[in-house]
Amino acid sequence: MSTTFGRKELDDIYKSKEPVSDLEHNLEKRPSTEGSSANVGEWGRRTMVTLALTVLTSSQGLLIAMSKANDIKYEYSYTAANCTVEITKCIISFAVLSRVWQQQGVNDDTKLASTWEELRVYPIPAAVYLVKNLLQYVIFLYVDAPSYQILKNLNIISTGVLYRVFLKKTLNPVQWSALILLALGCTIAQMTSQSEKVLSAPVMGIILAIIMAFLSGAAGVYTELIMKKRPQRNVNVQNIYLYSFGILFNAFALFIYDYDAVVGKGFFHGFSPIVLLMILNHALSGIAVSLVMKYADNIVKVYSTSVAMILTTLVSIPLFGFTLTLPFVLGTSVVSVAVFLHYQSKAK
Repeated sequence: MSTTFGRKELDDIYKSKEPVSDLEHNLEKRPSTEGSSANVGEWGRRTMVTLALTVLTSSQGLLIAMSKANDIKYEYSYTAANCTVEITKCIISFAVLSRVWQQQGVNDDTKLASTWEELRVYPIPAAVYLVKNLLQYVIFLYVDAPSYQILKNLNIISTGVLYRVFLKKTLNPVQWSALILLALGCTIAQMTSQSEKVLSAPVMGIILAIIMAFLSGAAGVYTELIMKKRPQRNVNVQNIYLYSFGILFNAFALFIYDYDAVVGKGFFHGFSPIVLLMILNHALSGIAVSLVMKYADNIVKVYSTSVAMILTTLVSIPLFGFTLTLPFVLGTSVVSVAVFLHYQSKAK
């Protein structure tokens, strides 16, 4: 996919009748005209999808690591697994959309029929998500789960950078400082006795983690662009478009990289219960990401997931006997300061 094509799609989005900033402004203003109940409903929806995303993504690394046979290699084809994830997301989205059709009927915002003018922007994030998701499996060949969780926090910084580049939104110096503090706080809070291994991780693993962080940020920001270009469009319809291209790209990757293995051993070879759970986790995570992009934004996502991670850990103290550690307390303090600085700077 050429760079020219991507730039053209961005220009088309920027030239739409209602800029992204205006769309967000309208979305934020709309609940205030509908009363406090609408405010509560909107806040509740954002909170639920963000918390769901946090729980799902926090277990991704562990599930991928557990899916390796004897902690050495994957018995299954991870391109086949990734293709199954896209198919699962598409099935779930279509099932929810069918429910909407039954309850509300079919209209211009819920119908699947579309034009190439609308569809042509969806291959870009689908391709980026493909590369990013495949990199997750490759990274675990070089680093362990604790190191992966720490390196994954680079996504916070990359999101801020790409948020500025793609969405043309400026973060002031205080907000940038808060974002850096957020990344540092999350990293400190996640440190364990095994975290020092990240310093001795292979260079290739670190490079791949950095690349994946920027791909993750790019995919999220571009998805937000698409979702908010037409805010009244049903999110399940948009998801089906995105995941359909995802299936095509993943099928192509499967044909290129794992064709012989899949033909010889079968598409579902090595799909253990852990692998199936990992696939379901990835599918639900992907849907949760699209919901966050639709009803909030990328910056809200990184802050909300960071705070939710801490709240989840605190709740686990009485439920699962989790013991507070000094890194967690210090990291939580840094994250709290970051959140305070960010929202104080927005209030001015």
